[in-house]
Amino acid sequence: MQEHPLRAAVLGEMHARPFVPLATPARLMHFAFMADAAACREDRERLGAFCLARGVPGPQPDTRFHHVPLSGGDLRWEQHSEFITYTWRIACDHRTPFAAVERPHAPMSGLPAPGPLLVALDLHLLPEAAALSLEDIFDQASLAASIMDGGAALAATDFRPDERGAVRILVLDLDLTPARAGALTQRLIEIETYRTLALLGLPEAQRLAPGLRQMEEELARITRAMRETVGATANSALLDELTALAAASEAEAASSSYRFGASRAYDRIVQQRLDVIGEEPYEGLPTWAAFLARRLAPAMRTANTLEERQANLSRKLARAATLLRTRVDVEIEQQNRDLLVAMNNRTRLQLRLQQTVEGLSVAAISYYVVGLLGYLAKGAKDAGLPVPDPGIATAAAVPLAVLAVWLVVRRIRRRHAGEDHP
Repeated sequence: MQEHPLRAAVLGEMHARPFVPLATPARLMHFAFMADAAACREDRERLGAFCLARGVPGPQPDTRFHHVPLSGGDLRWEQHSEFITYTWRIACDHRTPFAAVERPHAPMSGLPAPGPLLVALDLHLLPEAAALSLEDIFDQASLAASIMDGGAALAATDFRPDERGAVRILVLDLDLTPARAGALTQRLIEIETYRTLALLGLPEAQRLAPGLRQMEEELARITRAMRETVGATANSALLDELTALAAASEAEAASSSYRFGASRAYDRIVQQRLDVIGEEPYEGLPTWAAFLARRLAPAMRTANTLEERQANLSRKLARAATLLRTRVDVEIEQQNRDLLVAMNNRTRLQLRLQQTVEGLSVAAISYYVVGLLGYLAKGAKDAGLPVPDPGIATAAAVPLAVLAVWLVVRRIRRRHAGEDHP
């Protein structure tokens, strides 16, 4: 049997980012960097050189996940569409949590940052026996804590960067196996990472809001002017303004659509992770889900509302442009119809004038022809030829000359008409 060319990739995706078992106690330093495609390629090469220098295998050219043991810990590396994460497991002293590393970025000292730092996280997994006070470690104003994983762990954080720039998360092992500990800590790290990424849509919405409001007001002004404007020239000027406004609106929407779409996707991942960790309240403190619902949800509503306003503005601009374009087309058609009527009248007048001129031409030509015939009759009479009286001959020639000239003119006119209309 011949395998589908994508079968291996599809099956491998199900196991692309496995959970790494984690024994208690443990300390994880997690960093997320924004990176484009070029930075991702360079970062993979640098990580390969970093691993080679330490005698461990580096990432494959097409891999997006890599986990290697290092001296005193290990490294988990992941590459995503627009960011890269490094998660370091380092030495942990449960007697002095959050103080073992003088510099929070110390694990990254051997690797250049692939891009701007977005997330810095310091997570401690400690035994239940550790005598710790959550109020002493975290800011009580934003402290969130809950029992998780069916009562197997207690996790707390205040979602605030400490004096060294890292957000702290404390996980107390109540009844965790290494596999469950690895899965839970990875999900908590993902919650912090993806909620930060989701919030990137808020500054974008705040940046676009004033300009969007101005465009909405400009559209209202143009639609008011449409009711009072008469004439194709004035309506064409309004249509030009409306087209320029629509172009500006579409440009803004196109520039922000990726960020808003990514924010929605990241927010859905956060909600999925919150559902999976199975939170239960702890000593009256807000759960992680409750805290994020109060902080993250309003930001997402702001971004979603602005995106909806952009879509509504685009629809209104399209309707207004269609209406105005129809009005301009109707007015142009009216002008064309008036022009055709005027041309028809001029043509009719020219035809009448031509007919009048033709009548005069027949009379004038006949006059000269009859005059020539009169001279001819007189000459013949003087020459002694047997001709009737010149006066009578001239009078008799008048109707014949007029008829002959009229027939000739008519034939010429018909020939010209046939050439114009083959």
